[in-house]
Amino acid sequence: MVKILANDGIHPDGRLLLEEAAYLVEEDKVPQEELADRMADYDVLIVRSATKVTKAVIDGGKNLKIIARGGVGLDNIDVEYAQSKGIQVFNTPMASSRAVAELAIAHIFALSRMLNRSNRELAAGGDFKKLKKAYETGFQIKGKTLGVIGFGRIGQEVAKIALGLGMSVRAHDPYVQEAEVGIQLNDFEDLKLCVKIRTESFDKVIRESDFITFHIPGGGGSVITSAELSKMKNGVFLINTARGGVIHEEDLLAALESGKVAGVGLDVFENEPNPREALLKHPQVSCTPHIGASTVEAQSYIGMELADKIIAFFGDDK
Repeated sequence: MVKILANDGIHPDGRLLLEEAAYLVEEDKVPQEELADRMADYDVLIVRSATKVTKAVIDGGKNLKIIARGGVGLDNIDVEYAQSKGIQVFNTPMASSRAVAELAIAHIFALSRMLNRSNRELAAGGDFKKLKKAYETGFQIKGKTLGVIGFGRIGQEVAKIALGLGMSVRAHDPYVQEAEVGIQLNDFEDLKLCVKIRTESFDKVIRESDFITFHIPGGGGSVITSAELSKMKNGVFLINTARGGVIHEEDLLAALESGKVAGVGLDVFENEPNPREALLKHPQVSCTPHIGASTVEAQSYIGMELADKIIAFFGDDK
């Protein structure tokens, strides 16, 4: 029997598919420091972002055949070492794309209408009339330019929504030269608008965008530091739903204080789960606790995509 440890959990829809295939699924959380010693019992390890799959964990998995990541990134898994041991490593890039894209757009709305600030201050007993006056300078995003750094599945989903909202979209991705973005109207199945977007240089996109959203892997150092910030428009807005550290946080705070950056939406942070307090409390920051892929629909899709890939790998060999 195939034994699976879903150490960071799995949606019931995914678990059901695995159990219908006669696989044993355990969801009891094994602490990181104990994981290596427990791995010998399992054929499959499923993780999200919390569990770190290190060389020690991989070496402990004497029967390990699959490491599956529920989500997009693989930076918490030593992929190269796992593959050198003949272990299959995969993620679920399709399942959560729309969820992350919608959160990025939500931060854009929050910043453009100062929802983050007015919500905090009104709930804290702020003077209604004064707040009404203070926050009457919000602006509409129609006609604004959105720069998308990383134009894979999530970046293209963001572009779809932004185009529908009347934004101009510029994109950069060293691995994508052109993408056809299709906007399907649900009530009109035969009506689909397709727009071809050619990617441009990184410098051009960050220089010409009013909003810049990031959809790239982490782990390679900061992509945005003071040098890149200096090239952007004065009063630019940044959105990071990718990985903590993509934007250098000290440089970001300095840019917020100077007004170079007018606002930032952050779903990810360098020091999770203990984000920098100066960012959380900054009036120009709209923040969420790494919930980009955490919608009811996305979690179900992730669970089922994981199950489908695991079942396909083992086939009838249970």
